[in-house]
Amino acid sequence: MAASMACKAFTGRVVAKAPRVARAGRAGVRVYAGNAAATPYGNALVEVAQKTNSLEAVHADVDALATILKDNEALKELLQNPVITEAKKKDVVKRLATEASFSQYTTNFLNLLIDQNRIDALEEICEVFETSYCQLTDTQVAVLRSAVKLEQEQQFLIAKKLQELTGSKNIKLKPVVDPELVAGFVVEYGSTQIDLSVKGQLEKISAELLATAQAM
Repeated sequence: MAASMACKAFTGRVVAKAPRVARAGRAGVRVYAGNAAATPYGNALVEVAQKTNSLEAVHADVDALATILKDNEALKELLQNPVITEAKKKDVVKRLATEASFSQYTTNFLNLLIDQNRIDALEEICEVFETSYCQLTDTQVAVLRSAVKLEQEQQFLIAKKLQELTGSKNIKLKPVVDPELVAGFVVEYGSTQIDLSVKGQLEKISAELLATAQAM
């Protein structure tokens, strides 16, 4: 409740980059995280973003923020360090927001987390937001593992095929380079795996040869 009320306090300062309202009838979607602090803040962020027609803009910011935190351990440690002053953390957030072109609302939300000593749950909050966003927009998230980095056109074709297979309105690929695959790629979504890698084919052939040898 505190998170929701605090988020609403910043509603008047939202700057929407690409307004889009989630589909009707899905506004009540709630997501729960392992970190108790992350759940109310993540869900509150989604609710306010919907009400201010800034869901897509905030999602773009959160997506970029999650990537930055994943790639920058020093930044994550600084924000989570209780010894670092709030003023210092807000200064870092200000510079980060400027460099990443975050909307004013996203910047205000990050400052809110610092004020309420919840910035340490930022990664989990991003995860809650992402899960809720995908449910609201009928987006299927798929991990795309490949031996080498795939071109954008290749990723687009894979996403288009997945869209046909899953019936989802949107597909979001999370590329991961895995040299052990030798060549080809593996797509994982939900409990489904599509293995079109050389490693996968070799393992399949080996399993078939082993089964044939045991049957003799």
